[in-house]
Amino acid sequence: MPTEHWPLPGLRVRAPRVELRLPTEPELFELADRAAHGVVVPGTRPFRSDWAHGTPAERARAVLRAHWRSQADWTPEDWSLPLAVFLDGHPIGVQSIRAKDFAVRRETLSGSWLTLPHHGRGLGTEARAAMLHLVFTGLRAEDATSASFTDNAASIAVSRKLGYRPDGLERENRHGEPATTQRFRLTRADWAATTRPDVTLDGVAPCAELFGLPPDGDG
Repeated sequence: MPTEHWPLPGLRVRAPRVELRLPTEPELFELADRAAHGVVVPGTRPFRSDWAHGTPAERARAVLRAHWRSQADWTPEDWSLPLAVFLDGHPIGVQSIRAKDFAVRRETLSGSWLTLPHHGRGLGTEARAAMLHLVFTGLRAEDATSASFTDNAASIAVSRKLGYRPDGLERENRHGEPATTQRFRLTRADWAATTRPDVTLDGVAPCAELFGLPPDGDG
């Protein structure tokens, strides 16, 4: 349960079908077990890291380590928030945001994955829309950024649907081979102009200092 010393477990983001929040330990192990059964379509490589292409045990352990590391390494100047995506009370993936010097830059970078049975149902779009509500309404960011390899059509489609604009290209080493990444940026003004699902937030104010924001909600 959240405490005054570490209130992040009390943060809730609720959309019509999905809820984003930190998982409990039993829920985290359930999420890891689901990830062990696969998160990417065979033959595709949508992520910079190769964690999704290991053995089932390696995928599960990667999920556990990423969650624990984000909590252990958290500072207001450099944080990563891997919120589990819940559908009907069960975790089916992760929608994360991270930022450096957020109090000054007011910019976040997102990432996400869903287990294979939940691809192609619009759940990833809804989860990212929910996350954007947290970013712009809850954390009062000015910009949200994302990046996708240019052959990751699904992720690019989500970004475009939610109002992001192209923000440049990068050449990267993708598992030993060259690949091009398309960066995307969504400004506060563009986000405000988009049609989006109803989203509710709970537990943001107690977390303000952890995100580098004033505790009184100003700034």
